[in-house]
Amino acid sequence: MKDHVSWVIELAVKPGRLDSFKELMDEMVAGTSNEPETLNYEWYISGDDGTVHIFEKYANSEAMIVHVNGFMEKWAGRFMECVDPTRFTVYGDPSAAARELLAGFGGTYLAPWGGFAR
Repeated sequence: MKDHVSWVIELAVKPGRLDSFKELMDEMVAGTSNEPETLNYEWYISGDDGTVHIFEKYANSEAMIVHVNGFMEKWAGRFMECVDPTRFTVYGDPSAAARELLAGFGGTYLAPWGGFAR
């Protein structure tokens, strides 16, 4: 748990963009599955197809930076055409470089306090 960085991002699907977002999700899941230090990459959708939560967990800040840089290069433009972020909560103690990279996303940071991870 000490080095892990994770987050939940909540997204509102833009009207008429669900099918495009589904195609993009499939592409992003396939691409991210090749990142060995991405520990979790789970997408959830509400019953009305209007809200999506993505749970992401990385082994460490460096793995998170690799993922975010790849996201920005390959998918960010199409992603933002499909959704509006509504909440972004980051868990862990990301490095200064990781926090700098995430600064534009307007996240809320929660530091480790107790518990365990396997």
